[in-house]
Amino acid sequence: MSDQELAGVPAEGLADVLAEGLSVVFVGINPAPLSVAAGHSFATPGNRFWPALHASGFTPAVLRPQQERDLLDLGLGITGIVRRPTSRADQLTPHELADGGRDLTRRLRAFSPRWAAFLGVSGYRVAFGVPQACVGAQDCTIGGARVWILPNPSGRNAHFPPAALAAEFTRLRRATGLPDRSAHP
Repeated sequence: MSDQELAGVPAEGLADVLAEGLSVVFVGINPAPLSVAAGHSFATPGNRFWPALHASGFTPAVLRPQQERDLLDLGLGITGIVRRPTSRADQLTPHELADGGRDLTRRLRAFSPRWAAFLGVSGYRVAFGVPQACVGAQDCTIGGARVWILPNPSGRNAHFPPAALAAEFTRLRRATGLPDRSAHP
């Protein structure tokens, strides 16, 4: 791992949005090429991450990808399992996901968040060898952080329309004890 990568700036992909002691770090599977080109997480048109964060009460407004660092002031962060960008998560190999899981564990241990919220169950299952994992709280920790799995916010995830996605994000927010910030301008 290079000095840049240790500082949270990967050789490829996106820089982590992390700080010590965050309440929740949202963990994507890997960045999309359009997000990498924009230089910000979840910048792909149709991604429902930012609206779900607000609808669930994590943020006081729907943030734009360019405001991702504002999450730090709310005790929230963003990172990914695998740093290599792909158009679809199924373009990652099981080996890449497992390696990414080990790298992520080191990053979480270094920053000590209370919760790691994985955005997508299939990437989590492969990265951590838990084929039966499902959405919701998990009975484990990774890098010292409690684990919660959320549905993937990609617009391609037809199993969770926006209201159902927001409901799952709300379950996590309530479990963390964070206040509902959506009602406050």
